[in-house]
Formats: sequence, structure tokens, C-alpha cells
Amino acid sequence: MKDEFDEIDDTLDDIEPLNDGSPELYEHFRVVVDKGQTPVRVDKYLFERLVHSSRNRIQNAADAGFVMVNGKPVKSSYKVRPQDVITVMLDRPRYENDIIPEDIPLDVVYEDSELMVVNKPAGLVVHPGCGNYNGTLVNAIAWHLKDNPKYDPNDPQVGLVHRIDKDTSGLLVIAKTPNAKTSLGLQFFNKTTKRRYRALVWGIVDQDEGTIVGSIARNPKDRMQMAVMSDPTLGKHAVTHYRVLERLGYVTLVECILETGRTHQIRVHMKHIGHTLFNDERYGGSDILKGTHFSKYKQFVNNCFETCPRQALHAMTLGFVHPKTGEEMYFTSELPQDMTELIDKWRNYISNRDQL
Repeated sequence: MKDEFDEIDDTLDDIEPLNDGSPELYEHFRVVVDKGQTPVRVDKYLFERLVHSSRNRIQNAADAGFVMVNGKPVKSSYKVRPQDVITVMLDRPRYENDIIPEDIPLDVVYEDSELMVVNKPAGLVVHPGCGNYNGTLVNAIAWHLKDNPKYDPNDPQVGLVHRIDKDTSGLLVIAKTPNAKTSLGLQFFNKTTKRRYRALVWGIVDQDEGTIVGSIARNPKDRMQMAVMSDPTLGKHAVTHYRVLERLGYVTLVECILETGRTHQIRVHMKHIGHTLFNDERYGGSDILKGTHFSKYKQFVNNCFETCPRQALHAMTLGFVHPKTGEEMYFTSELPQDMTELIDKWRNYISNRDQL
């Protein structure tokens, strides 16, 4: 069984205030204000106590909702009062184990002093978690940057800005400096990044393009899945735009554009409209959902499953504004071999349908 903690979509877009019951924020710093404290801005108060943070980064973090006072998010201008409980929250738990650099192959698409963009292969866990404390993309990045004295892989102020599922391939951006992490994180939070995915889904998608709006939360009937909630107040608001690229018999090649970045968003939204991702085991896509009952067809589909032994989803493009230069950056990753061969098989199926 796949580990449920190794499959997380872009996460800085997934942050909600702590008091909404969301499990996605974790406490990384806590302080109780002294009884004799005079009123002072919270950004100044934290700057004097957080060794590795600039005041500008604290201000940006507060504006994004990451700084809490008595369990509620506050702006950087909030005046600290005696006995206030101040917490700084992040999108992942504190790690008990240090991240050890490991010599794992890394496909670096772009790199400069502030950031790097990598092309992650399917099957590689992005970040250490329960059951996956090594052999991850983060371990590979730590090795790649082991000679950079300014990069500490155990410092949450640098590193991954967003994530994609273990069995999803494609582009990720990594911050090498705290200021880059804050800037890029806010771009994801404010939904100004550009992210396009390619997916092969079951069934013929009728509309050439469309938008899926549906709040996403943990599936109450299956804790290993996420699901679209009928009551929008029970989940997190999520929006996915899609466009049909090619209809191939009993499957459709689509482009998905993320407006938000919830856990398993594309996988959940496409299933919600009746088009589960091809070979997405967790959501039922590894069953033959469309087609005929002929044995040759079943054999053909099983061969397709073997060709692409994971959900057919690829993070193809990524765009953002460079945190230091202000330049608009845009990167594209070609479809990996398994998805290319899978699509070619379905194209051949269309041209030889009578033989199946």
C-alpha cells in the first residue's frame, strides 16, 4: 500500500487559518509574552527572538496568515499585549530527524543563487514523512547543495516551496535563500504562479474546456483519499480549469490549470466529474472503467497499465516571478517516456480499433 503521507500537492496554496480546524499547519515557534511587556508590533517582537529571520520575511509571513496570536492570524502591525501566546506556523511538522544529503540523481532545469527548478521523476517522494525519512527529493537537493554554506536542508526557511505527489512527475521550484522562500511562497499563496499539468483520464470528456469548482477535504469514508464535499464549508475551496487536447477512444488527454493547489486536487476534481485519471490506483483508475468486454481490449489496457504504472499526471509547466530580479520565469518539461508511450498506445488503438 502506498504511504498516504508521501502524496501532497502544492502546499503553500493549501494554507488556511489555524482556527478553521485545518490539519495542514504545524507549530514551529511559540512564545508567551511577559506580563510586563509594553505594546510593540508583532513583527518587531518576533524579529528580536527569531535568529534566522529578517523583519521583512516576518512581515510577509504575517500578511500571509502564518503568524498567530492566541490561535488567530494577525497582521504584522498587531501590537503585542502581555500574556499573548504567539505562534509561527508552517505547512509541515517539525522534523525529529535531520535531513541527510544523499547522492540521488537530480534533473536540474535551472539554477541561480536564489533558486533552482527541478524535474521530478514519478516514484520519487518529495519530502520526508512517515515511512519515508530518506531517499526523497529533499535528500537529493541537500546533496546537490552540500557545498553551499548558506543552504541548510534542515532550515524551514529554505527549500521546497510547493510539492507534487510521489507518482506525479514534473516541475518543482526550490528556494535557496529565506527571502526567495518568502517571495515564492507568497506567489503560491496569492495564486499568481502559472501551473499547467497534462493528464490522461478515463472516458471521453464532452466539453472542449471547462472549470471544476469544488471544496476538497479528507474523504470521511476512506481516509486514504480526498473528496469533493457537498457542503463547501467542510472543505477547502478548490478550482481547476481543464482543456481537451485529444480524444483517444475510451480515454482523453487533457490539460489542467491549477487556480488553487489542494491535496490531490486534479485527481479528485477529475474523478468528481466522472473522468478518473488513468491508472490512478488510489481513486479507482487502475480498473478498466471504460471500453469493451473483449479479452483483446482487456489485454490492451493491462499492457497500458504496465507501460505507465502510475497515475498519468505530469506537472508540465511552471511560471513565477523571480524573487530577486523581478523577471517572469517560465519553464516547460516534456512528457516523460512512460506517458508518451502510453498516449502512443491509445493513438494506435484508435487507428486499429477493429483489430481489438
